[in-house]
Amino acid sequence: MEERDKLFLSNKAWALEKLQEDAAYFSELAKDQKPDYLWIGCSDSRVPANEIIGAAPGELFVHRNIANMVVHTDLNLLSVLEYAVTHLEVKHIILCGHTGCGGIKAALSNSNFDLLNKWLRNVKDVFYHHRGEIKLLDSEAEKVNKMVELNVIEQVNNLVKTSVVQKAWLKRKSPKIHGWIYDMETGLLNSVVEKNFESEIDEVFRFTNL
Repeated sequence: MEERDKLFLSNKAWALEKLQEDAAYFSELAKDQKPDYLWIGCSDSRVPANEIIGAAPGELFVHRNIANMVVHTDLNLLSVLEYAVTHLEVKHIILCGHTGCGGIKAALSNSNFDLLNKWLRNVKDVFYHHRGEIKLLDSEAEKVNKMVELNVIEQVNNLVKTSVVQKAWLKRKSPKIHGWIYDMETGLLNSVVEKNFESEIDEVFRFTNL
């Protein structure tokens, strides 16, 4: 049996299990989506967004990229953000990094990753601004995980600066933005930064281009 066929068999078993639990499961799910959360996370295969927070299909709108970056020239990210915030009117944005991130490790190295170098340039910029703090740490693991934390904070700040978020804040004072880190060794989430309309009102009027 080919690997592809195994995937189709797994899919059929999963679909049957869901129908046995609830005969209307898929018909109800197909009607519409109204998630409360937008998840911006890393593409790492070990960090499944829905499973980490116990969310069912339809509860989480998801965007993933290497090292969970918010880059203002990334039309993919901006399109997801616009749709989630403006059209779905999500109440929360979760920006989630994870310990031992491969993208962060790559950015801290001096290795050549060909096309990936262009993306990692954005991570290296974060390192440049915090290089003094990072270089004080002893082990490679400490440096990587500190960069994971600093990167989450930086990307949350980038979200605050987008016109999509600022327009939503001025219109409905939502969504709240949460910066989290998923610990690969414990399976637990940790909050490192929180942003909302009330806490960032000065920044809204500073950066908005309305």
